[in-house]
Amino acid sequence: MGYKSLADCVADLEQHGHLIRIKEEVDPYLEMASIHMRVYDVGGPAIFFERIKGSRFPAVSNLFGTLDRSKFMFRDSLANVKKLVDVKMDPMSVVKKPFYYAGSAMTALGALPWKKKNNAPILHSRTTISELPQIVNWPMDGGAFVTMPQVYTEDADRPGIMNANLGMYRIQLSGNDYIADEEIGLHYQLHRGIGVHQTKANALGQPLKVSIFVGGPPSHPLSAVMPLPEGLSETIFAGALGNRRFRYFYDEEGFCISSDADFVITGTVYPNENKPEGPFGDHIGYYSLTHPFPLMKVHSVYHRKNPIWSFTVVGRPPQEDTSFGALIHEITGSAIPMEINGLHAVHAVDAAGVHPLLFAIGSERYTPYQQVERPQELLTIANQILGKNQLSLAKYLFISSHEDNPTLDIHDVVSYLKHILERIEWDRDVHFHTNTTIDTLDYSGDGLNAGSKVVFAAVGLPKYALATEIPVGLDFPRPFGYAKLALPGVVVVEGSAFENYESEQLKIDAWSKSINAETLDGVRLIVLADDAAFTADSPANFVWVTFTRSNPSHDIYGVDAFTRFKHWGCNGPLIIDARAKPHHAPALIKDPEIERRVDQLGAKGGSLHGVI
Repeated sequence: MGYKSLADCVADLEQHGHLIRIKEEVDPYLEMASIHMRVYDVGGPAIFFERIKGSRFPAVSNLFGTLDRSKFMFRDSLANVKKLVDVKMDPMSVVKKPFYYAGSAMTALGALPWKKKNNAPILHSRTTISELPQIVNWPMDGGAFVTMPQVYTEDADRPGIMNANLGMYRIQLSGNDYIADEEIGLHYQLHRGIGVHQTKANALGQPLKVSIFVGGPPSHPLSAVMPLPEGLSETIFAGALGNRRFRYFYDEEGFCISSDADFVITGTVYPNENKPEGPFGDHIGYYSLTHPFPLMKVHSVYHRKNPIWSFTVVGRPPQEDTSFGALIHEITGSAIPMEINGLHAVHAVDAAGVHPLLFAIGSERYTPYQQVERPQELLTIANQILGKNQLSLAKYLFISSHEDNPTLDIHDVVSYLKHILERIEWDRDVHFHTNTTIDTLDYSGDGLNAGSKVVFAAVGLPKYALATEIPVGLDFPRPFGYAKLALPGVVVVEGSAFENYESEQLKIDAWSKSINAETLDGVRLIVLADDAAFTADSPANFVWVTFTRSNPSHDIYGVDAFTRFKHWGCNGPLIIDARAKPHHAPALIKDPEIERRVDQLGAKGGSLHGVI
């Protein structure tokens, strides 16, 4: 829909039964987040909070909480935007199907940003940082954060909106040693466009101008998280998806202002000026800890008349950003495969926190005159995937051959891993990348942004039958004993708490050598965990524990394993140590007092009665 504002979207959703209002005053400290999560968990509507303790502004969350609601908001534009992405990825598609893509050029032309200051709604008034809703999602968070921002920066070499970056990076509004109303924290991860902009500004010795937009038409926040093809501006995408050109202007200090946003915070980031930011309960399911990140010195806080603060809650998947991801796949699902020759599909597994785990399907076309017996082209494709924008943050990449099973679904965790485990040769098809970068939010490595990666590649016919129950006679020696079957061929084993890598390596090596190999019939992968029952309870639990709590270079072992000329080898089942490490960030926790308050709101007579 061509919403002119977030308020228009809220009204439309409410009219069609997609939004509920909470009239009682709610506490931005933990309570709003708890309400949001409870509603999201049951597939509930968007939530409009009318009265927020300590702020005069209302707020909305869970706009993108279901794929159906997301599609509803963009019901008049989704089809044309998909075509626009197709044309960008494959310009020849217009020649092949001219009538089908006839409207794409007009869609793109009609979506160009529009510089317009006259009567801009955002110029209604100004406020301060402390007057904004101070929403804290998790008990150990370092302060209040903006969780649905659109962060705008420009390229010092190529200024202007067409070369700008619009990204969604968290903003810390309070806490730590930020000066109230004067300073806020700007957190961004590896491989983000804003980093390139700050690097160029630093080289010139000049501050980076930053504008943070909150609210506005829903196409704006969605555009900020889209993995768009190079050269396709987020503001053009926002205009195309929203059926309304992105309106903007520059204020008297030279900051870009989104005319239709509900709030705009402007400020500058100076070279080499950082302050501690965090902790923050993040989307991998753990707290990202306190580290120095760019300090933003606040200039102005604009807001429109009757503005609405937009926020979300992130934590262990699934959360609202899971639905974001589903809509992104709906729009750009074919984009990445078209950028890498031989790639059929790639999937960042949401249940594993997105970045830790990728499933991919490629082709084996190098030697069509021979029977393919070992991965060849798959390894070329894997290297390209691990060098591609945010996909490069992955730790574990599993890749299979399309020719072996054309119907294999990369979104089916059990079937996909079964396909790999039936074919992979541990002594040949495991490829490590050590001393490299991983996701900023991932603490399983050996430092911030530092860790390792591994590629598991499998081709050919099935070679191994997988156990579908614990093999008869399987009895693991101490210190790891209690075992549960998680998936076909995959056993989770519980043991003592992790101490340190030096002692654990000796312990696991001795343990693996003492296992009776004859009892491992059908077992191809062993995962060491703190809680075997929890880990094996569901595929979602399994991938979350296994791939968020391990560092490939440090935590992969094997029964009858060896190294030869610095080359990994393993004849027996692979072992992944996924126990929590002492340096690992703590798991997210909930506050029982807040849960009781939410139960009261959901009781008879409360605004949430019948919703949660």
